[in-house]
Amino acid sequence: MAVLIDPPLWPAHGTMFSHLVSDTSLDELHELVGRTPISPKAFDEDHYDVPRHLIDDAVAAGATRVTAHELTRRLAASGLRIPAKERPAKIRPRLLRSWKATVPGAPETGQELLDRWDSPGREYHTSVHLAEVLDNIHRLGSASSEDSDSWLVLRLAAWYHDAVYRGRPEEDERDSADLVTADLTGVVDPGALDRVRGLILGTIDHTAAGRDPLWPIFHDADLGILAASPGRYGRYASAVRREYSHVPEEVFRRTRAEILEGFLNQDRIYLTDVASAQWEGVARNNLRSEIASLRHG
Repeated sequence: MAVLIDPPLWPAHGTMFSHLVSDTSLDELHELVGRTPISPKAFDEDHYDVPRHLIDDAVAAGATRVTAHELTRRLAASGLRIPAKERPAKIRPRLLRSWKATVPGAPETGQELLDRWDSPGREYHTSVHLAEVLDNIHRLGSASSEDSDSWLVLRLAAWYHDAVYRGRPEEDERDSADLVTADLTGVVDPGALDRVRGLILGTIDHTAAGRDPLWPIFHDADLGILAASPGRYGRYASAVRREYSHVPEEVFRRTRAEILEGFLNQDRIYLTDVASAQWEGVARNNLRSEIASLRHG
């Protein structure tokens, strides 16, 4: 267990700043900071920004001085590092460019959607999830050589599928489908909007029967997180727990395990051949590990 601090190499606000991290747990990091004058507002996802004049306070509280290279290496190895692609502020410009390319005539709608995705109370269902689904669609759709109309439907389904998220299963999906109709009627072809609605409503139960031909791509893109790297999967699982922090621990563990076991008991988690070949084994390992933790941890 170690809390680490590097030299003050980063200029801002008329002084120089260091990074303060833990290579074990964020709880350890927050606990140490609580014994110092460092402001809680200085926390940035995986580290605290510490002004030069407070470095000695951090060391007195138990932080160990290391080089910037050593701090970065140990944070990355710990699995606690949050890469830029998982930081909403960093990915927002890219997402806005993607929206403008998808619906050139409604730039303000993209701004409003991102505000929804990153509204308070969201932990996993943020613009980071949106970006990951869009990237997965590109990966899976490219392999399927989809046409331009299909690309539009898939991208809009990604942008709107969790646009409304209040932790109300089925209601959220229906409200999200209604939102795309309200926002884009008269902007996007009605037939395309109907298909978008169908894909969004399909996420209520993630079953494939009778779905749009694009359903396998969208289904797999949405569930790509199940095949994430161990570090990313751990952050996903923790974020889901925070979204349901109002649910008692025992109830959450039982319900979450049952949901994951439902995926694990399917013959195939992924419907496209590409995702099944590349992601199936990793996803099953991640699910088994989390279920074991939920049932016995």
